[in-house]
Amino acid sequence: MNKTNAMRILDRFQIVYEVRTYKVEESDLSAEHVADQIGLPAEQVFKTLVARTDQREVVLACVPGNSELDVKKLGATAGGKRADLVPLKEVHELTGYIRGGVSPLGAHKDFRVFLDETAVLWDVMSISAGQRGIQILLAPDDLIRATHAVVCEICK
Repeated sequence: MNKTNAMRILDRFQIVYEVRTYKVEESDLSAEHVADQIGLPAEQVFKTLVARTDQREVVLACVPGNSELDVKKLGATAGGKRADLVPLKEVHELTGYIRGGVSPLGAHKDFRVFLDETAVLWDVMSISAGQRGIQILLAPDDLIRATHAVVCEICK
């Protein structure tokens, strides 16, 4: 397996991580399905969503796989009133990633990352490696260090 941009960034930071692969099913790209495939509870597998604030800033929101993003909380934390998910057709152009493979690490641009506060409850969390079928398991503090993530309450 070739290293993804996300893995190379973690290597640069000398962050220890584990890679878990799974069989991609195009009919179900949900974080819950990924969690089941890699043997973790959905609340430990974080999905990365691409959003745009009312100030037009594109940001990344990492939330547990079994949770729903609260766009008002995200917007307020980012300095505005609300944020909206970016239409799926824009995700690849903005980040270089496709649905089911968006990582908070290694996008085309360094977007601000907002990490739901529940991440720090885990010793290890899972994020996409930036490619469907590959997850990275790492300590939440290491993800925060690598992305300069803002830890906040952003779920409903």
